Amino acid sequence: MFNIVLVEPEIPQNTGNIARTCAATGSRLHIVKPMGFEIDDKKLKRAGLDYWHLLGVQYYDGLEDFFAKNPGGRYFYSTTKAKNNYSDIKFADGDYLLFGKETKGLPEELLYNNPERCMRIPMISEARSLNLSNAVAITVYEALRQTGFENLKTVGELTQYTWQSNEGECR
Repeated sequence: MFNIVLVEPEIPQNTGNIARTCAATGSRLHIVKPMGFEIDDKKLKRAGLDYWHLLGVQYYDGLEDFFAKNPGGRYFYSTTKAKNNYSDIKFADGDYLLFGKETKGLPEELLYNNPERCMRIPMISEARSLNLSNAVAITVYEALRQTGFENLKTVGELTQYTWQSNEGECR
C-alpha cells in the first residue's frame, strides 16, 4: 500500500479525484491542513463518486503534525523543481508520496533539505505544471507498476463476450 499525502489542497474536485484514485488502488490518503474547502463540499464528494467507503483517510494539522505521526517513513516529494524524474525513483510498499497545494506546491525548505527524494514528471519547459490529480495518478501507478500491482485486479472481463485466450480477440 502506498500513502498519498496532500499538503494543503485547495481545489475540492482534485482532492475528490485523488480520493477515487486512492480507493481504486488501495492507497491511503493523508490530508495536511489547512484545506481550501470544507470536507463535506459537494464537489469533493461528487468527484469521489461512490468510492468513499473504500478509502482510508487521515487528517493532520500541518506538516509538523504529519511527520510526528508518521516517523521513519520513506518520503518522496513531487515538485516541478526536482532534478530526478519520478520514473527513476525505486518505490517500495509503504512509501509516502507528498504533493503540494495547487498554487504553490510543497515548501521549498522541505525540497531543499531532501533533494535526493524530490521527483518531477517531465514536461515541456513552457508548461508550469500538470493538474494535481493527474500528477498523483501518474506517480502512484508508476509505484504500483514497480511493485507488480500487488493486490490489484490486472485482468478485465467483458460483459457480453468472452476473451479467446489463444487468439487474443473477443467473440
